[in-house]
Amino acid sequence: MTRRLLGGIGAAGMISLTVSAGAAQDEASPGGRFSFDPLATSAACVPGGVGAFPDEQPFVLAPGFVQTIIAREGDGGSTDNWDMNTLNETGPHAGRFLYRSHETPTNGQVTVTDLETGTTRVLAQRVDWNRLDGIVWTPWHTLLVAEEMRPERQPSLPDPMFPQAQAGLVYEVDPVSGANVARPALGAKAHEGIRFDPQGNVYGISETAPTTRVGTPPRPAPGGYIFKFVPDRRGDLSTGQLYALKIVMQIGDRTGEAVWLPLDRAAVQVDADAVATAAGATGYARPEDVELATSTGSNRGGSNVLYVAVTDEHRVLRIDLREPNGGAEHETALVSEYVRQGVNAPADFSNPDNLALDKNGNLFITEDTTTPPGMDIWVAVPANGDQSMAAETMRFASLTDCEAEPSGIYFDKSGRVLYANVLHRGGADPRDLGVMITRE
Repeated sequence: MTRRLLGGIGAAGMISLTVSAGAAQDEASPGGRFSFDPLATSAACVPGGVGAFPDEQPFVLAPGFVQTIIAREGDGGSTDNWDMNTLNETGPHAGRFLYRSHETPTNGQVTVTDLETGTTRVLAQRVDWNRLDGIVWTPWHTLLVAEEMRPERQPSLPDPMFPQAQAGLVYEVDPVSGANVARPALGAKAHEGIRFDPQGNVYGISETAPTTRVGTPPRPAPGGYIFKFVPDRRGDLSTGQLYALKIVMQIGDRTGEAVWLPLDRAAVQVDADAVATAAGATGYARPEDVELATSTGSNRGGSNVLYVAVTDEHRVLRIDLREPNGGAEHETALVSEYVRQGVNAPADFSNPDNLALDKNGNLFITEDTTTPPGMDIWVAVPANGDQSMAAETMRFASLTDCEAEPSGIYFDKSGRVLYANVLHRGGADPRDLGVMITRE
């Protein structure tokens, strides 16, 4: 039995997946279609994973795909904790340079690999950068990189220019020189995923949970919110309005009609979570990555649909942004449950973390589970009709290292190359890896 589905990575042009009971096979068509068999189970894992330098094979992939190691921890002075990726999506030499964040507790780095020469170098590093995580290419050809940090969760060094910030900041980085400047107007919080919409607005989250309890005696910690930042001037992130999402007409589990609550501009630069809590924003249990089709383009549209991985709830939200018009306070959104464990994803789908959209709207999802084996990459396939929930969720790849985690999945502009990092590796050679996944 063969089921025809839309989307995927592979040959040039519009691409579709065919999920079949047989081996991967080519289908001659102008659309460049290809087939793959989903993996039935997670890979059996061993310390360090399969293969040794220089022939590491960290993933078991669906038939018809291959992996290539493009960089290793230590290359060009790079440190560990390889996290998120982005390419120079526009401008001169677009697609040549792969940038990544390093989620080290202090002395954080942004490194870059030249995909033509294979060389890696440190682009920027600061002793007060704490747990760099989200990274994105801006429409005006710079980088944004964000700290996933709250002081009650881990010690941190404050930015000497903004010592009032009680959580992580966003930094704008020159992709050539590495010169950087903080953008506190986007909020002090535990940042992770960060994306732009076509209007130049910025979306992100706070990677915390309203059920977390801290302090003595324990008290609820603010967090778990979804944010939108609307700059006062497109292309200038020094000033603007930060909003937090609130469900106002609930249909399901914190889904339904929502509005964007404007937050105090000065207070969010101290603690955006506390301000969102006071405003009545809706919290979720550890949202992590966000994704929009604007990152790499889409043949299915969807540039005004935001996906949010909610890790501790084992689900991914879909937010119809209702054609953003500059951030009016009355602007609404529609939140639905796109993927959920045991509903349209198998029971062993858990702790969704990083997200990446391919050209036809297939949402690739990494796991960050607590019990090996099971560090997998899944694909949520869009439905042909009502797209508020994915048609199904299938296993695309699985890590062979019991201690490692897949991170930073990211498609190039062609939709033919999927980049991923392998961090927290075990075994005798625990160096993090940068991986390129392509069709054979």
